[in-house]
Amino acid sequence: MGCGALVPDVDGPVHRYIGASPGCWATYGELLAREFSDARAYAAHRLTVYTYAVQHPGVPSRQSIQSVGVHLISLHLVLEKGYNSTPATEAMRQALTPRGRFVWLSPPSMAGTMTVLDVVSAADLEEHIDLAHRWARSVWGAWAPHHATVRQWAETVTSRWR
Repeated sequence: MGCGALVPDVDGPVHRYIGASPGCWATYGELLAREFSDARAYAAHRLTVYTYAVQHPGVPSRQSIQSVGVHLISLHLVLEKGYNSTPATEAMRQALTPRGRFVWLSPPSMAGTMTVLDVVSAADLEEHIDLAHRWARSVWGAWAPHHATVRQWAETVTSRWR
């Protein structure tokens, strides 16, 4: 299960536990290249990483379960709590200890959500950043049935900061 984007049907590499087709993975690579070419895109870059990971949850495995869990926590912290990417990324690191905290969350349908194709089509950096934020909100919204669980996971991590 992935994002449903109509990407080229190509042969090529894929991530070992993120559930993306070779065409989608290549498109994501184009997006990352754009973000790495301009330091002003850092905040959008973190959002695109979080968003892509949860829009392509893969199949249940220790790594995919942890990936979805920490990336959903980060989306929650950025989109609902107003954190910037630095503490959201730190929360990801802290959430991984102790291991085994997360359970598989049945992925939602991604029908109607934005995809990597929407963001990679941006004409300039300003539009790219705007589309990255819209994409993140769209995908976070798709995971609404699991928001309570994610909020609980995030509270466990952020309560240590008080």
